[in-house]
Amino acid sequence: MNVTIVDYSSGNISSVINSFKEVAKDKVKIEVTSDLKTIKSSDKVVLPGQGSFKSCIDGLNSINGLIDTLNEFAIENKKPLIGICVGLQMFADVGYEEVETKGLGWISGKVSKIDNQGGKFKLPHIGWNEINIMKESKIFKGIKNNSHMYFVHSYEFLPEDKSVILATTDYSSKVVCAAEKENIFGTQFHPEKSDKIGLKLIKNFLEL
Repeated sequence: MNVTIVDYSSGNISSVINSFKEVAKDKVKIEVTSDLKTIKSSDKVVLPGQGSFKSCIDGLNSINGLIDTLNEFAIENKKPLIGICVGLQMFADVGYEEVETKGLGWISGKVSKIDNQGGKFKLPHIGWNEINIMKESKIFKGIKNNSHMYFVHSYEFLPEDKSVILATTDYSSKVVCAAEKENIFGTQFHPEKSDKIGLKLIKNFLEL
């Protein structure tokens, strides 16, 4: 089995790469590339997200044919894909960080700034927080409700269809922190920075 981590931006994704390689060991081939042929032939794809919504979308657009390839992989061929942090947010139709920016449109919804209730909640939301698992999912296999995951974000994904929500975390309101639609998965938290429980989620994804 081979898994591709999409390398499309200037953001530092070394922790994502290291964690996936640590979990995969020698059983799964992990490649880090923006090569379209490699992505197309992969069994699974990881879409990391470092930086703003706009900078990540711009990064995808900067590689000719990359968005089309990801659409073919995830939407047409229904192969497993996981988005991390802004990787999840980009599933939305539109994001409002910096300027209004069109997303991938895989899960209807928008990405807006967390309501910090007039400064009551510090932004970005940084650090460990409990996740409330809303429904069963293969990526949460063996992970207990109220487990702690690591977050760094100021914007939240607001899906129109609430049935895609896998988990929320309490920060100002119930912030969506994991979503699933058929073969597409996403986490707002960083599994690669979430210690053993995060590695368990990565293992679950690799074993899908």
